[in-house]
Amino acid sequence: MNYIVLGILFIISGFFMKYSDDLYDVNHELTFSALLGIICAIASALASIYSSEAAYLFISILIGNLIVLKVDGLHHIITLIVFLAILLIAGIPNLGLVILLICILGMISDEIGHELIPKKTDDRFLNLFFEYRFVMKVVVLLLALCGVFDIWIFVCFILFEISYVGAGIVFEKFN
Repeated sequence: MNYIVLGILFIISGFFMKYSDDLYDVNHELTFSALLGIICAIASALASIYSSEAAYLFISILIGNLIVLKVDGLHHIITLIVFLAILLIAGIPNLGLVILLICILGMISDEIGHELIPKKTDDRFLNLFFEYRFVMKVVVLLLALCGVFDIWIFVCFILFEISYVGAGIVFEKFN
């Protein structure tokens, strides 16, 4: 798949993932947050079908969030079901367990650090590092530098992250 199209799917996924979650958590809006979650699931699944590297990332996000109990609303369950249904129908790419585990551990580290670090330290660097979930960015960059992932998947992941943060800013502005 063309990396431009893949980048667009990452942007859509990141934006709607965050906006859906904020809409549900802050406004308690189930219907629209579930609809946005479905859009996120479709974009994430399409990216995962066409790129095993994207599949590593999106599946690790899913598994990591399940492990740290961040799947905490009906909108998440609906999104999860749509994502898995598309992957099961279209076929899940063949993934190596070690690389998937590395990505899952990066994801879990980000989520735990995001919740715990601000409560444990006033260190500005650590707080920013975990506020913006840099563990996974470092993991993806290292996998790209080691030749496991193409460097363009790192670029796509950064686009995902920028759109995720951007969705939070848009949500705060309009809600």
